Amino acid sequence: MAHFVDKDSIVRRIWGSGDTILMIFAGAAAEFALNKAVDWLYFTGRLPSDPLKRLFSTVFYARQIVFAEREKALLAIDKISGIHREVERQRGRNIPDWAYRDVLFMLIDYSIRAYELLERKLSRNEKEEVFNVFYRVGLRMQLQGLPLDYQQWLAMRASGLHENLLNGPFTKDLYQQYRKHLGWFRFLILKQMQTLLVPGNVNVLLGLGKSAFAAGLLNVYKFSAVFRMKTLLKNAILPPAYKKEIAALDRFFNS
Repeated sequence: MAHFVDKDSIVRRIWGSGDTILMIFAGAAAEFALNKAVDWLYFTGRLPSDPLKRLFSTVFYARQIVFAEREKALLAIDKISGIHREVERQRGRNIPDWAYRDVLFMLIDYSIRAYELLERKLSRNEKEEVFNVFYRVGLRMQLQGLPLDYQQWLAMRASGLHENLLNGPFTKDLYQQYRKHLGWFRFLILKQMQTLLVPGNVNVLLGLGKSAFAAGLLNVYKFSAVFRMKTLLKNAILPPAYKKEIAALDRFFNS
């Protein structure tokens, strides 16, 4: 049976690890808060009421597509498109094309950044493979103005980071919701990981700065695998409601 993503693809390695999923989540949480179209995510009320669930749902939809058989993946993509069309119908306006692209671009960028932060540098071919997978997702969603190749994506990504981000009232409110739902300790960990992960302009807009503590924390997390303590550290970092989801993700990949 044909799959949407080849079984030996680097994309499966990236999205098959709970560790990289956590990092992708951390990066997306930062950039979601700055996106000028974040008001669309506030329209249904689901984002401010449970921002972790909303962000994880985006990540898990992507994970399902990466590991699904081709026809099931296409159905999942169509379901995502249908959800967005219904929100547009309810609001009586269309979500801007650039906002759709920015979310897709986040998945590409943080897939690469997360894996390189935790594992190793990716080759140009591997980065192009990441782009190609999500490009096909965008094509199925009938998104307009998609870059045609990885090089064009780099230029559009850089442009979007400077044109489509803003630290405004929604940013402050969303970060308050992160803190409320995570608790002060997990919120601190989230921000520390974001300092290592997000692009420079995102860091500047959020005032994250640099942190020697963050680098040390990352090293402890990496070395915890040697001493079989990674599960304990994950349990300390993750809210209880999401521990099973992350554990299941690792089991899925290793099955």
